[in-house]
Amino acid sequence: MNSTQEPAEKKVVVPLGYRQGIITAITVLLGFSLSFIRFWGFEAPGQWTLRSLISTGTLSLAIVLQIFALFRSLRVEDDELAEYRKTVKWFISSAIVLAIGLLLAAVEIIGKPGG
Repeated sequence: MNSTQEPAEKKVVVPLGYRQGIITAITVLLGFSLSFIRFWGFEAPGQWTLRSLISTGTLSLAIVLQIFALFRSLRVEDDELAEYRKTVKWFISSAIVLAIGLLLAAVEIIGKPGG
C-alpha cells in the first residue's frame, strides 16, 4: 500500500440474521397482501364502487412497495447498515399503506347495506 493512498473506508454491516429476518417479514406481509387482494378483488360478492376501487388501489400500492422492499433486501448492498435502514423504511412505509388500505376496505364493507 502506497503512503499516499488512504485505507479503504470500512463499511458497517448489519448483524447476522437481520437480513433473513426482514426478508421473512416482507414475504409474510406480501403473502397476506396477495391473498387479501385476491379475495377482495375476485371472490368477494358485490359491485365495484369508487370506495372499493380506492381501497384496492391502496392495497395494490402496498404490494408494489413490498415487492420493492423485497428487491432491496435481496441485494448484496443491503448488507451495509445504511442500505438496510433504507430497506426497513420502505418496508415500514408499505405496511402503513397496507394498513390504510385495509382500513378503507373495512369502511367499504361497513358502509354497504347489510354490512
